[in-house]
Amino acid sequence: MKAERINLMKKANVAYLDQLIEDFKHNGEKPSKIVIGYKIYSELMNDTTFSNEVLHSALDASKRKYKKLKIKISQDEFQLKIE
Repeated sequence: MKAERINLMKKANVAYLDQLIEDFKHNGEKPSKIVIGYKIYSELMNDTTFSNEVLHSALDASKRKYKKLKIKISQDEFQLKIE
């Protein structure tokens, strides 16, 4: 289990997140939100593309979005899921 978390942490970048979103759409589903673990969110915020879009999407942190999808920060450190 710990190895899976480390692997997700290594590949959790903006390109990987974008690919997850595209895969979700490709399967005919319409995504409404991104559930991100707090450690992965922290890593993603180090990417200027992600952080600029998120920070400029809304003044209220609870209403921030990425690619028009709501962001929900999870207490699970390494969670990354599209719903």
